[in-house]
Amino acid sequence: MNDVTIIGSGPAGLTAAIYLARASFTPVIYAGLQPGGQLTITTEVENFPGFKDGILGPTLMADMQAQAERFGAKIVYDVITKVDFSKKPFMLWADKTLIESKAVIIATGATARDLGTSAEKKFGGRGISYCATCDGPFYKGKKVGVVGGGDSALEEACYLSNLCSEVILIHRRQEFRASPIMVQRAKSKSNIKIMTPFTLGDALEEKGQFKGIKAKNTATQEVIDVPLDGLFIAVGHTPNSEIFAPFIEVDAQGYISTHDHVKTRVPGVFAAGDVADPLFKQAVTAAGMGCQAALAVQKFLEH
Repeated sequence: MNDVTIIGSGPAGLTAAIYLARASFTPVIYAGLQPGGQLTITTEVENFPGFKDGILGPTLMADMQAQAERFGAKIVYDVITKVDFSKKPFMLWADKTLIESKAVIIATGATARDLGTSAEKKFGGRGISYCATCDGPFYKGKKVGVVGGGDSALEEACYLSNLCSEVILIHRRQEFRASPIMVQRAKSKSNIKIMTPFTLGDALEEKGQFKGIKAKNTATQEVIDVPLDGLFIAVGHTPNSEIFAPFIEVDAQGYISTHDHVKTRVPGVFAAGDVADPLFKQAVTAAGMGCQAALAVQKFLEH
């Protein structure tokens, strides 16, 4: 019987574990499919407070885990595959192993959707990114591409246009599914060039470094080289909430709905980080939500 089980080991889950362990609870963290979360597949992180020279994503997550373990948190390298929140104690399964818990924090994150291209597999995190806010500043004054046709893609293109010399917005259809105001805003930027209808091909590279992308016009079948310093894939995120949806409320996109900051509709079950955050998706906001969840769990268990 666990006092609290934390599902997920990214910034939200580990921050919650640090707070709970220091308060003399013994949180048990199930690390999941990607221990450490998305930051383990990034390079330098410059926008997490406290590191004036930046820090490597994997280093940051390893340090956060060591901090949690220092105070008594336990890490289990396994994946929660099934839950039952219909009664107390809550029941969770890691494959066939049953875990019972008085409280649960869901911190499973959201997975950035990719296009499944060979270019992404080779240059993901090394020229191809899924977060303009995170990685855009590395490309100040440079030429970048943004792939996507929704509001998120156009927002990222507009954000990057304030940093980069040129932004190429690539979309596979002639029309955008983004809201008209976002389309107009992107078109009003003098350094945003729109390429439609194009799909991505192989990466352009030089001495193992990303140098751009091949793009195919779906109307004419013409293939052209698009030289770029960086490429941002902005085709959305998938919150990792599927196994919890039968018991707690999720929105139309699958993000966990919360009230009073981090509480789900099931007393004793809390959600923190990107799985409950359709808007910001930053390491520091996830950590902040993890802190809130830990304090809420303490109050729940004490009562």
